[in-house]
Amino acid sequence: MIDKPETNQDSDEEVPRISTGSEGLNDILGGGLDPNRMYLYEGSPGSGKTTIALQFLLEGVRQGERVLYIALSETLAELTLVAKRHGWSLDGIEVFELVPREVTLDPEQELTVFHPAEIELSETTKLVFDRIDASNPSRVVFDSLSELRLLAQSHLRYRRQVLALKHFISSRSCTLIVLDDLSSHETDIQLHSIAHGVVLLEQIAIEYGAERRRLRVVKMRGIQFRGGYHDFTIKRGGLEIYPRLVAAEHHASFDTGFVPSGNADLDRMLGGGLERGTNALLIGAAGVGKSSVALTYAIAAAERGETCAFFAFDEGRGTLEARARTLGLPLRAAMENGRIRYQQIDPAELSPGEFAATVRRSVEVNGARLVVIDSLNGYLNAMPDGRFLILQMHELLTYLGQRGVLTILVLAQHGLVGPMETPLDISYLSDAVLMVRYFEYAGNVRRMLSVVKKRSGSHEHSIREFQLTSQGVTLGPPLTDFSGIFSGTPRYTGDSKPLMKEGSVDGA
Repeated sequence: MIDKPETNQDSDEEVPRISTGSEGLNDILGGGLDPNRMYLYEGSPGSGKTTIALQFLLEGVRQGERVLYIALSETLAELTLVAKRHGWSLDGIEVFELVPREVTLDPEQELTVFHPAEIELSETTKLVFDRIDASNPSRVVFDSLSELRLLAQSHLRYRRQVLALKHFISSRSCTLIVLDDLSSHETDIQLHSIAHGVVLLEQIAIEYGAERRRLRVVKMRGIQFRGGYHDFTIKRGGLEIYPRLVAAEHHASFDTGFVPSGNADLDRMLGGGLERGTNALLIGAAGVGKSSVALTYAIAAAERGETCAFFAFDEGRGTLEARARTLGLPLRAAMENGRIRYQQIDPAELSPGEFAATVRRSVEVNGARLVVIDSLNGYLNAMPDGRFLILQMHELLTYLGQRGVLTILVLAQHGLVGPMETPLDISYLSDAVLMVRYFEYAGNVRRMLSVVKKRSGSHEHSIREFQLTSQGVTLGPPLTDFSGIFSGTPRYTGDSKPLMKEGSVDGA
């Protein structure tokens, strides 16, 4: 077979990248891998190395290339099973096994099956080189280096063999991905120095819920990649990687202006309304009406012909529909015609990276102009380490703002009456803050609403009572004869009945 021409490694001409077979990893790397180099995918068993390696080879098959899988730790039957469960076929992928398929071997049979412990390291390497020579592939996966490490029995021999593999591949105009299961007790930094790029895959067990998987590009010579950890899941069809959201990469022009809430009194309190490209935080005790105010905005957007994405962490669709019926809001019709896209989020099963990717999809694919997150308490529970929740939320809100999306955030405080604690201080990230609270008067529990912050313009500074009725959210006049409502000890100083007539509905 005629060898492919050797690539000029010293040429100043930019060589086109090749796809990794994963759209998410291509995005992280800014286009893919440099061809004709050796890359290392490392991670503990079960982290997804074999799956993403097969995606790399399957992409080569789609491009009409010759590809080779050298298996020292996986059998053909095991690889076939992995492929079948992902809906793939190994047709077009040449699998060269160096693991035993049967107890005894026919010495006259073609040498394609060996156990690494039964032959010398040099013989194993020679068999690999001979098969690459015979196959002449453009893409090769070597699974795994842990077998070479066991055969080498010393760091020096191991390094020499890996270097020999790297130099041989570079002379063959082929891209090599080697897998390592991190079986060595010490971090193999020398392997990192040899490889052109290193990708680390991790599987993290949290105290409750499904395990979390994340990926990090440790190094990539000559490529400006997106650093940090990126969440991913293993689904039918391979690894679905969610690149870390960087808001600065997503600027877009949009028309500014007020977004009507569907309630004229509420818009007047907000100095005309909330603007596009901003976010508003609804904060208050559980059940006080925060979600009902958010739902009012969603219905108004649907009636204008806009798309709203409603992400619910805390309550199901049935509960939300029942609330809407009680308030006289046509939620079911809006969901049936696709104007309101409701999605129930299970914080025990969803990583923050996957949630951010879902929000992005709702904006960029479905064209959402309003996003409701109900509530941030549920989002907080989705974080195995809450220290970085503020940073992730900052990127998400900045991204939505730069796309011209109005974002409504709901945050439940601890407690019902009196002084209350906020589990998360995110008010400094919010362009507007609406405080919703209970207060007591004459033995009855009432609700109040006040705009305590609005960055983009003037707003009403009064405190108003509101009720949840069959006509929706109804606001009353300012509570001018009350003081101490925010502190939880309201005092009435007037001489006439200051409150709205009874007309609220329960359970809203």
